[in-house]
Amino acid sequence: MTPEEQIKELRDKINYHSDRYYNQDSPEISDYEFDMLMQQLKKLEKEHPELVTKDSPTQHVGGTAKRTAGVLVHHNVPMLSLQDVFSKEEVVDFVEQMKEQLDDPEFVVEYKIDGLSMALRYENGDLSLALTRGDGVNFGEDVTANAKVISDVKKKLKDKPEYLEIRGEVYMKNEDFDRVNEQQELLGKKIFANPRNCAAGTLRQLDSRVTKERKLSMFVFNIQQVRGMDIMTHTQGYEFLKRQGIPIIEDYKVCKTADEVWNAITAIGENRGNLGYDIDGAVIKINRYSDRELLGNTSKVPKWAIAYKYPPEEKETKLLDIELSVGRTGRITPTAVFEPVRLCGTSVSRATLHNQDFIDDLDVGIGDTIVVYKSGEIIPKVKEVRKEKRPDGWKRFMIPDVCPVCGAKTEREKDTADIKCTSPNCPAQLERHIINFVGRDAMDIKGFGTVYIEELVRLGYIKDIADIFELKDHREELIEQGIIGKEKNTDKLLETIEKAKENDAYMLLTGFGIPNVGKAAAKTIMKRFPSILDLEDADRDALMEVDDVGEVSADCIFRFFHDEKNKEMIARLKSLGVNMEAEETETIDSAVSGKTVVITGTLPTLGRKEAAELVEKYGGKVSGSVSKKTDYVVAGESAGSKLTKAQELGITVLTEAELFVLLGISAENGE
Repeated sequence: MTPEEQIKELRDKINYHSDRYYNQDSPEISDYEFDMLMQQLKKLEKEHPELVTKDSPTQHVGGTAKRTAGVLVHHNVPMLSLQDVFSKEEVVDFVEQMKEQLDDPEFVVEYKIDGLSMALRYENGDLSLALTRGDGVNFGEDVTANAKVISDVKKKLKDKPEYLEIRGEVYMKNEDFDRVNEQQELLGKKIFANPRNCAAGTLRQLDSRVTKERKLSMFVFNIQQVRGMDIMTHTQGYEFLKRQGIPIIEDYKVCKTADEVWNAITAIGENRGNLGYDIDGAVIKINRYSDRELLGNTSKVPKWAIAYKYPPEEKETKLLDIELSVGRTGRITPTAVFEPVRLCGTSVSRATLHNQDFIDDLDVGIGDTIVVYKSGEIIPKVKEVRKEKRPDGWKRFMIPDVCPVCGAKTEREKDTADIKCTSPNCPAQLERHIINFVGRDAMDIKGFGTVYIEELVRLGYIKDIADIFELKDHREELIEQGIIGKEKNTDKLLETIEKAKENDAYMLLTGFGIPNVGKAAAKTIMKRFPSILDLEDADRDALMEVDDVGEVSADCIFRFFHDEKNKEMIARLKSLGVNMEAEETETIDSAVSGKTVVITGTLPTLGRKEAAELVEKYGGKVSGSVSKKTDYVVAGESAGSKLTKAQELGITVLTEAELFVLLGISAENGE
């Protein structure tokens, strides 16, 4: 690729991952991987300054201010990010540059907390406003109500300067994060990937009671602006803040030389595993405010501070066991069980080993000392084996040739790494099948937890999907045995199951778990075949006439509906009153009728789901990927690679406002 093409590709990747991190609180890659992408882009732009543009991610702070999180507020002082460095040489270079430009500078080295930035404004000693970083330059989000329930946020100061604005990091202590995730698990809700994501989502909550319950914490790391008193240095500012009872980053070091700075960074790195919260680096900043003013800022970062980022965290641990689980298709998955270690704010003790090929490549066996890390700071993975610490009598692990659940023979699928149980009556496959059926993306039977399913399968109450809708006939036994709980819990779940009979037929089709037929495909299929029963009579050619149903998918659907056991199960579902008919959705004829639309980025007023429903209401089809068949791309902030591909293919790109015009509706009332 040419330098221009490389830069374009890197910008698209960075914009996409920046949106995942700042705006969706669901990063897909680790901070380190993101930093490496940014370093590549900076290097290329330095080599080709003529290609630097104002909208490059190197020229602005990540993130956008969300209208849904609260009222937007103008920044009095920009909340900029920091320039990241990754080596001792870069740290030394920064110190030497500061010495050249300043008269005998002092450096403060302190923890870089991994959380969400928030500024607090005080007027005459009273808290008047709390706001997030937002876009960092123009707007932030008003989160005052939530800030007031954080115990570290002082509502009144002992001293009362005319005006004070301070900036800090909202974070979660590891113990509080663990407690929140335990509660999420008990309630059957999605657990948070790491403390930073949890803190970010909690601070943006519209209900401050949830914020209070989750126990956020805050460290203040800077005085942004002050009127009515004199503070000359960063450390003087910290002393003032401590007198007010405001938590600051206590373990800071004041340094004069590059060696002192590097020693302080090293000490923080060595201690990071002993802290009760996550840090992702060390910050080196100039102490005197007059020096900071003299140096100033770029459009993105202050010139008087840098952040040293530590390498991704890895830990050694002992492999205690390899557990085998059987999925709903019969696929056997090995999982490493090891002595618990803490990584990226969570305690981890399990990681997938994928398949026998992965185990062979890793050359791993029970008793090995392994190195684990978190991919994207979310998913635990095994990196390598410390073979020099291998125990006596070691054997490489082999997946057995019999199913670990039912004892049936296993076999390896041709041209794949998958080993599968050959028994169609394997209880584990049934459990996974039922879990899929009741899940949010299928029949959405809330409260039907995995534990209940496993027990109901084990005791023989559920042998196939249809049995779910006959559980009401066993109400007394279920209550007596306490499988679902007491009378109230049992009745609540049975009522939810009964209500699910009315679901749209596409949800039932999704729940069948037919290979290659997910939620989107099921919706499309049910527009062509308005009844589940129609699918029993459809041949492969008719199925392939449906958009997005190819030869493989058509074959899977055909075989499912022509299997005698499945026919019996569908007949039972119908006799039990489960809806087989697709809802007649009234579509409005418009300029997008019959057109394929892709929605990407963060739209000003609509969520992606709302935008998709709107397009479908007006006769359009929503797709998740851009191709030559795409007619329109609706793009918001941080649109990323989909927008780039649309531009390359010459596809019409619309803003949200232009979409409203195309549909002939008002943005205010959606009509």
